[in-house]
Amino acid sequence: MKVTVLSDGAWGTALALVLRRNGHRVTIWGPFPEYLREMEKTRVNTRFLPGVRLDDELLFEADITAATAESEWILLATPTQFLRGVLEKFRPCFRPERQILLNVAKGIEVNSWLRVSEITREVLGESRYVVLSGPSHAEEVSRQVPTAVVAASTDAEAAMLAQKLFMNEVFRVYTSGDPLGVELGGALKNVMAIAAGIIDGMQLGDNPKAAMMTRAIAEMSRLGVALGGEAATFSGLSGIGDLIVTCCSGHSRNRHVGEELGRGKKLDEILQAMGMVVAEGVPTARGACALAHQKQVEVPICEQVLAILQGQQEPAAAIRTLMTRAARAE
Repeated sequence: MKVTVLSDGAWGTALALVLRRNGHRVTIWGPFPEYLREMEKTRVNTRFLPGVRLDDELLFEADITAATAESEWILLATPTQFLRGVLEKFRPCFRPERQILLNVAKGIEVNSWLRVSEITREVLGESRYVVLSGPSHAEEVSRQVPTAVVAASTDAEAAMLAQKLFMNEVFRVYTSGDPLGVELGGALKNVMAIAAGIIDGMQLGDNPKAAMMTRAIAEMSRLGVALGGEAATFSGLSGIGDLIVTCCSGHSRNRHVGEELGRGKKLDEILQAMGMVVAEGVPTARGACALAHQKQVEVPICEQVLAILQGQQEPAAAIRTLMTRAARAE
């Protein structure tokens, strides 16, 4: 198959390597032509995935029309907050009759509070659309560490085609008919990872982190169902699976943000130090709370994370607020 990856970031690059190992023709497009030329020459993505050798047959193309012209799959790996602009560039050359969109970004767009599937529908119209998500850090996938993810679509055939496209002996793909739930699981767990990082940064230990993660999956499921997702999805790879890996791994950018907040640093300082590396949970915290308010769903962890991010609450006070909520049954 011919696949174009719309992003030169870590996750898009890691998935490009999976596809190349499976024998597919893969082209990476990125917004910075000079950086694409650097990757093409050095065969290393030093900015986002250092230390990983890129396949010699991996192609790079700065012109989005040329990059996507012959592709049957368009991999949307651009961070959610920048995706709309990329889709606007791609719109004139999109061929919905022969191209399938496969989203791997995890977030909710600021102000519109739209998921990626909703953004693509708004910009590109109706299309065949699949979301791929699960516990899958780019750093490990690029080193062929055994990984399991889920491909979800309302189009069962498209989900199975995505499964076939990616699956190999170290990258296992399940299918799902609940793309809404899978998208929300991937987005909301990033907010919860910030909470986990705050606990780690404060060096509070294992008990509060385990409690937070348990209540986090209940909160994610509650909001997800209210928005139209299936409860069972949040017990799967894109829910509890992704929550575990993002809350516990040193690779997690969202957990890193929380850890620094727990140590007393300010958000602006943390994000500035991260440079071009994106922590999707920061803007998604606003979206999660906005959607919860619309649906009148309680999301106390998301609310406290947002209060900390906005400088309205100190981490210790946020934990106290959560611990002293009214008693209730589990």
